[in-house]
Amino acid sequence: MTLVMATATATKSAAKSTKPSSNGARTAAKSAEKTGVQKTVPSNGANGAQAEARKLQPGKRKATLERHGLSDEQLLDLYRTMLRIRRFEERAKELFLEARLYGSVHLYIGEEAVATGACAALREGDVISSTHRGHGHCIAKGLELTRMMAELMGKATGYNHGKGGSMHIASMEHGMLGANGIVAAGIPISTGAALGFWVRGSKEVALCFFGDGAANHGSFHEGINFGAVLDLPVVFVCENNQYSQYHSVKQDMPIENVADRSVSYGIPGVIVDGSDVLAMYGATKEAVDRARRGAGPTLIEAKTYRFEGHFLGDPEPYRTKEEVAEARRSRDPLVKFSAVLQELGVASADDLTRIDDEVKEAVEESVRFGEESPEPDENLLLTDIFTNADSHGRDL
Repeated sequence: MTLVMATATATKSAAKSTKPSSNGARTAAKSAEKTGVQKTVPSNGANGAQAEARKLQPGKRKATLERHGLSDEQLLDLYRTMLRIRRFEERAKELFLEARLYGSVHLYIGEEAVATGACAALREGDVISSTHRGHGHCIAKGLELTRMMAELMGKATGYNHGKGGSMHIASMEHGMLGANGIVAAGIPISTGAALGFWVRGSKEVALCFFGDGAANHGSFHEGINFGAVLDLPVVFVCENNQYSQYHSVKQDMPIENVADRSVSYGIPGVIVDGSDVLAMYGATKEAVDRARRGAGPTLIEAKTYRFEGHFLGDPEPYRTKEEVAEARRSRDPLVKFSAVLQELGVASADDLTRIDDEVKEAVEESVRFGEESPEPDENLLLTDIFTNADSHGRDL
């Protein structure tokens, strides 16, 4: 970490270097405990880059509850969205094990707070790019469960007419630029979308979800560096679920936090408890507002945990059952947020049970819709392959 900081400071500030005081470090550490967020922020504006990295304790109860100006109904919407993701994924797991879905499935169970909090900070017209583990991103961005389930089943009524399946759902009408089976591929896509907004002079923002493994790919550096140089309206959200496919992320990185790398680009880096939906919303809202006013990108690292294997069928030899059980006990975003809602007096246990029942019925309706939908016609095989536009985006 010291080496990264020194390099960034020397590059961006030639002869200046200041050290954060111990009092400042203590104050920041206390703030992280309360809000579930800590920051790695460049100093001296655009002319310097320093960071103070501290270890976040995921799952630790906040000393105070920060609503970030959200109404009771908006808080319930966050809970409902996380439930929709959880119940959809649980049902998808069952269907896959019954051989009723096509392809491979990568579940988002345990990470619901990240997509929910991040997408809640966006507004109409903003776009996201996703990963191979994209169901949660789609649902948080507003895609319908019915057409999503139909897509997983390979049906003509799916968002991509059954051609995309689990790993390649896209919906331009929702600003969902696509889930992607290629690690780190969403980073240049979101950066490119942000470049388009910048060229047009519009106020939309692009948000890129990517995993910890993607932070070690070349496109991570290329995309973030390009976005930082032009101050593009893009937010990079790393979902650090602790495992890069089949091994611990600690085996791949010589530093503790992906967000520490932000100093190399002179942009803010923020570490968030990824099991805390309010912390995730607050950090993303600040980053999105910053991007929208032309101040450039932010790198957010959400420390989260996937409760399921890398894919359905993964034997998971790289971690113990005890570790997963402890994560389910202490880091379940739904359990944590349901306690918050009751503590705030927003909802009772009965209210939350009623919401859960409604969500389960919506998921079952999506299954019925998918199973009753027609198979794609063979004439669709060669459609949606070539664009109707030239290299300048003009209709041919």
